[in-house]
Amino acid sequence: MALSIQKFSFNGFQENTYIVQDGVNCVIIDPGCYEKHEQDELVSYIETNNLTPAALLLTHAHIDHVLGCAFVLAKFDIDFYLHKEDLQTLNSVSDYASIYGYPGYLAPPAPNKMLNDGDFIAFGNIKFEVKFTPGHATGHVVFYNKENGFVINGDVLFAGSFGRTDLPGGDLEILKNSIHNVLFKLPEETVVYCGHGGETTIGQEKATNYILQF
Repeated sequence: MALSIQKFSFNGFQENTYIVQDGVNCVIIDPGCYEKHEQDELVSYIETNNLTPAALLLTHAHIDHVLGCAFVLAKFDIDFYLHKEDLQTLNSVSDYASIYGYPGYLAPPAPNKMLNDGDFIAFGNIKFEVKFTPGHATGHVVFYNKENGFVINGDVLFAGSFGRTDLPGGDLEILKNSIHNVLFKLPEETVVYCGHGGETTIGQEKATNYILQF
């Protein structure tokens, strides 16, 4: 079944939050909504389209991708998915949120669903294969939908670039392995939805991304 994807750019990091929907159900991925108007925009889209949220999924737990987690979980009371290797990343956000200008950050409850490499998860007609892609964050994963030919890839790969590795848990060699041996193994026509900026394709990045120079 054809799925649709709605992208929002939230918070000062211009982080991309995604809603993936099948017309009835939806999942919320990497909610960066911090300000009330951002939260209202997310909820308005869901309610206007008569969608039923089924889950909150995180590619990883850096601050820009989790600023809206507590709000989303309180609003919708849904399951919360994260890879176990990124629990520490999530738990540390409270320690530095105010330094980055987010003194009102609320820590969400602990995830109740742990993701593992190779998992298949489904919410109505929304189906993902979970692929473990560390290097930018210790427990980073991507969500691949083969049927519709797209991957929600967080901060691993960008259009013409790749995720930074100078944050705690970052490692360039590990990130290169994730890109070359996980993402670049996907079909070249796969659309890549990134955690920042615009979309790209696997084929475009295999041909031009400067990760190839390292």
